[in-house]
Formats: sequence, C-alpha cells, structure tokens
Amino acid sequence: IIGPGEGLGRALAAKFAGQGFDLALVSRSEKNCAHAIAAVEENSGTARFFSADVTQPQTVESAVADIYQRMGEVRLLIYNVRGRFDSCRPLDMTYEALEKIYQEEVVGAFAAAKAVLPNMIEKGQGSIFFSSATAALRGSARFPLYAIGKFGLRALSQSLAKAYAVNGIHVAHFRIDCNLDVPVMKELFGSEYDPENFADPDDVAQTYWLTFQQPKSAWSNEVEIRPYTEEWTY
Repeated sequence: IIGPGEGLGRALAAKFAGQGFDLALVSRSEKNCAHAIAAVEENSGTARFFSADVTQPQTVESAVADIYQRMGEVRLLIYNVRGRFDSCRPLDMTYEALEKIYQEEVVGAFAAAKAVLPNMIEKGQGSIFFSSATAALRGSARFPLYAIGKFGLRALSQSLAKAYAVNGIHVAHFRIDCNLDVPVMKELFGSEYDPENFADPDDVAQTYWLTFQQPKSAWSNEVEIRPYTEEWTY
C-alpha cells in the first residue's frame, strides 16, 4: 500500500492483513504508517515500512525493489495517495503546484505500477488498484488542481488496464464519491456530522477486497463507491 494513512489506508491494511496478506507500507515517514501498522498487528498480520516520496519516482522504484528483496512477490499494489485539496481559481494555479499534483497523482502512480508490472506480467497474474475520486470525471472551478490530478490518474489506470489485462493483470480505478468517516471529517462538519452521510473506511476496504476476488472473466476496471444517502452527483 503506497499512502497508508489513518483513514482508508488503515482500513485497507487491516482488511488485507485479516485475509492473510503480509503488508508492505510505503510512505515518506514511518509516523505516517502508525495507524496502519497498528491495524495490521491487531489482525495478527505482518507489516513492514518502506520509505519513498512519490514526487521522486526513483525512490518509489527503489522501495518496491526493496520490497521484492525482503518480502517476495507483490500480488496486489494499492496506490492510495491523495494530492493536496487546495482551493483556487484555474488562473490562480501556479506552475509549481500543477507540477506537484501531477507528480503525486500520476508520476508517482506510474512509477509504482512500472515497478511491479514486469514481474506480474511474467507470472501472468497480479492486481493494481488506484484510489481516486469523483474529481476524475469532472473539472472544478474551485479545485482545479485536484481534478487535473485525478483525471490523469484515471487515464493512467484505464491505459494500464487496456494494455495489460490480457496478461492477467487486474487494474481498477476506485472512484470514492463521498466523504470518508474519519476523525478529521467529524471535526470539519461539527454539529452537522451524520455518519449516515459518510462512507465507513472499513466498508470501503471491503469493496476493495471483493474487487480483488473478482474472476478474470468479469473484472471491474472502474469501481464507484458511495453511501446509500448520497444524491449530489451522477
């Protein structure tokens, strides 16, 4: 899991550890993985931290190479990185911010996929999942940087799926069309917080697991996730 934060990253780590997976957790610092590591340990699993900065693709390649050396083959890669959710008008975007979001959302994702695909293709099996959002399908006057990054990520995911499904590689783009029920969102919404309007990260992780189990004759390359109360978008 690249980007194992305290929300969905933690839930994904807990879910797959509970299913018998050994987890390689990739982030800039081990502190960022603390909740995920604790979740793995609670499920009697094994987790190891590997350092990488997704804005520096060579560090991602190096981390994945280290994972292969220390832990063996990668059956599933989950790219769970989210760029900054900064608000601005399109003409207020800086070149620096645009380049950074592209590095985080697209270049880092490509580096991770590029590092695992050759071995997966050789073995004739493997899965690559990208965590994404509704922003991958529509632009935004207020959050153009986020939308641009997610558009690029979805294009990468679709391109990899089209190219390598025939080699037995399951690539899926997860459109999380909602807010996750995590502490920061509870604080943000305050008195308006209602858990029924949020997606439980553990339930979202269950959807990832079910997608991982799909037979190759009926793969999903696009997975849309939302709570039953969501009605604001298509």
